[in-house]
Amino acid sequence: MSREAFEGNSSTLGKLGSLFSNLQKLQRGRTEKTPALPPSSSLASAGPRSHDPGHLSGQFFFEYLVVVGLKRKAEAGSYEPQITYQFPKRDSLAKFQKEEEEKSLKAIALFCFPEGVNWAPLTEYPSETFSFVLTEVDGSRRNGYCRRLLPSGRGARPPEAYCIISRLACFGLFSKIFDEVEKRRQKSMAMIYPFMQSLREAPVPAPGNTVKITSFIPESGTEIISLTRPVDSRLEHVDFRALFRCLGDEEVLEVFAATVLERRIIFIADELSTLSQVLHAVAALLYPFAWQHTFISIVPTVLIDVVMAPTPYLLGITSRMRDSITDTSDVSGRQVTIATSCCLCCAGELNKVVSEAFLSFFVKTVGHFTGHVRRRGGSQTAIFHKEKFCKAAEPKANRPFVTLFSKTQMFDIFIQHVERNPHQEGFFHKKIAAYQKAEKTKGGWARGRVV
Repeated sequence: MSREAFEGNSSTLGKLGSLFSNLQKLQRGRTEKTPALPPSSSLASAGPRSHDPGHLSGQFFFEYLVVVGLKRKAEAGSYEPQITYQFPKRDSLAKFQKEEEEKSLKAIALFCFPEGVNWAPLTEYPSETFSFVLTEVDGSRRNGYCRRLLPSGRGARPPEAYCIISRLACFGLFSKIFDEVEKRRQKSMAMIYPFMQSLREAPVPAPGNTVKITSFIPESGTEIISLTRPVDSRLEHVDFRALFRCLGDEEVLEVFAATVLERRIIFIADELSTLSQVLHAVAALLYPFAWQHTFISIVPTVLIDVVMAPTPYLLGITSRMRDSITDTSDVSGRQVTIATSCCLCCAGELNKVVSEAFLSFFVKTVGHFTGHVRRRGGSQTAIFHKEKFCKAAEPKANRPFVTLFSKTQMFDIFIQHVERNPHQEGFFHKKIAAYQKAEKTKGGWARGRVV
């Protein structure tokens, strides 16, 4: 990524730099059981347009499970992704519903094999798990979880993909579900149905809770599978380890700066799992704000022209598609490769430290917005005074950044929600209140010492 792309915002990058003094302490103490959380520093959906976990109440764990195979075409070495299995099968749909479902299923097949139609039969293929997002006409988003593997059989053959579509954003949980699906697939496709039926009938657990699925496997007997959602629902679709394996500290800061200012950003990697994990991690750095523009964690070959769009985007491109990108004059580009060193700390520890640090940045730079939201008379809505908000940013060196950020779509959407629901105070508001209280206490203590 080029620093020149952020000319005029170097002071912002400088302020962000102190973040990593805390992260580096974590790296040095990775063997410790409980690394300390970073103190507030001068520094800073999940996915994009994050969802409220409460909306899942009463809904199914998932909408579809499909198996996507590669069907050989007339051209040599050319294959076409095709759905070979679908659960549940919905036959009683109206015509327009059936047409919409067919469109969705075609898109799902496309995202399961985004590299294109040219494949060579294989005798070995390590399974890989990745995710993507399907955006509906109304702006709502569904998550696609995909595991590709080599089907059972002899001789060279193309891989197949198992894909689960769900409103629930929780990568780790669905990875465990895939482990169970894969275990049953090795015995028989018929073994998958009763397990997925039990899962579909199970209630979606609240964050921090567990649901138990009872399943029978011949020769193994009855098994009880426990599926637990993380306590912090903000981070259940995110694993920051991939981001910090692929990019250095300074590069992560540059990516964050580009994302906050809504630039056009392309990531390139060899592995699909790397692309999906890194892009979802980058989007999660924006919390409590959410990326509002084009977000495609893995761009299929047939959609490669999206890189020419003039509007902001976050895109993931496989290395084999890199030559298809002809104009990168206005794009921040970097080839993403996994470093040889391993991240020894667990995902939960790193996720907590990273999210707290970046959240601290937003608390300190724009948290004063709460003082510039005014109720409208007896109305339940409010109005935000942007100009006063920008002028009130402290220290003064922050004001150019705050002014730029106030013009982004992510900030605008966030403020619109605040204006419509001024009485709602979530996690971000609590962090702001705690910070402001600490600052007042610190200021009072300092004045007392002077007196």
